[in-house]
Amino acid sequence: MTRKVSILGSTGSIGCSTVGLIERKPDTFDVVALTGGRNVTRLAKQARALGAEIAVTAFDDCLEPLRDALSGTGIEVAAGEMALCEAAGRPADWVMSAIVGAAGLPPGLKALEQGTTLALANKESLVTAGSLLKSTAAGSGARILPVDSEHSAVFQGLVGEDIETVERVIITASGGAFRDWPIEKLASATLAEASSHPNWDMGKRITIDSASMFNKALELIETHEFFSIDPDKIEVIVHPESLIHALVGFCDGALMAHVGPHDMRHAIGYALNWPERDHLPVERLNLAEIGQFTFHEPDDERYPALAQARWVMEEGGLAGAVFNAAKERALDGFIEERIGFLDMAAVVADVIEIMSGEGLGLAAITLDSVQQADETARMRAGESILRRQR
Repeated sequence: MTRKVSILGSTGSIGCSTVGLIERKPDTFDVVALTGGRNVTRLAKQARALGAEIAVTAFDDCLEPLRDALSGTGIEVAAGEMALCEAAGRPADWVMSAIVGAAGLPPGLKALEQGTTLALANKESLVTAGSLLKSTAAGSGARILPVDSEHSAVFQGLVGEDIETVERVIITASGGAFRDWPIEKLASATLAEASSHPNWDMGKRITIDSASMFNKALELIETHEFFSIDPDKIEVIVHPESLIHALVGFCDGALMAHVGPHDMRHAIGYALNWPERDHLPVERLNLAEIGQFTFHEPDDERYPALAQARWVMEEGGLAGAVFNAAKERALDGFIEERIGFLDMAAVVADVIEIMSGEGLGLAAITLDSVQQADETARMRAGESILRRQR
């Protein structure tokens, strides 16, 4: 029996890997919807290859190029935010949520409302509106599966275990491009230097987030939200080899580690085939060749984003939406070369200081309240960028 699947964000790194795994077993999956951004050539190619029912671009001005690229195929085309949500809400057994940033929240919610299994690669959804996502899933009978490699690792480590016996969860971090730099040199780090990851070839935004550890800060919050684990039980360790993705510690002192190659197809494939396992075309590690694993504590001075994530978990409510929006706007400022590398954390700190007294932790979490907090935080981050602009 075939499964009906959709991929939100099919043209990005996670989306392309998902498409590749589905292409290996064309008789197993029926593709309902594919969505993407401005890369309409790739989106159209994927839609043709997978025989999708509908292809949607997020940008209205890309509609005609997409329509031209799919002319004569019978594949429906659409554009814009409303079209993304409509496509996400079409009946499917499994939906990959791989849209980058806060924009992934509304279509992810639409998918959950129709009771699907949502494979969540969009960490911002849990960071900004974790309780809303979980309550929506509970109301429709949907299930959320983690696709971030760290959270997939924790999820797998908990199979057959009682969550009450978990004493600690350790998520690992590569340390990013500047893990070995002297701290005093970070202020002069360039956009090109921050965009080069020591272990992976990723998109520019996530690579810079890795260098600043904002990516890991989001994952700290995501761990808390997804598994309902107390913040003081969640740890981060720098692991330069990036082969141990997470560890789960239990009350008897045991640590269960998930070890695997630098390949997101493992976490994607686990979610795609869950609750079964299936053969995946990923590297098999040779431990003798690897020789050793190394670890060290993250430096709070080097990575202030981690302390900011702790504030989010303690504050709760809309704090995650504010933090994520400020982070995204600060990253824009760095990419535009308006502010320096260290200014990103300073901009976020400015927004936190301004908005922390506004009752964020007591606010109701709705799509409207999250989007309002997002908009306000972006505006205030923009003001901070103007003050700090080079």
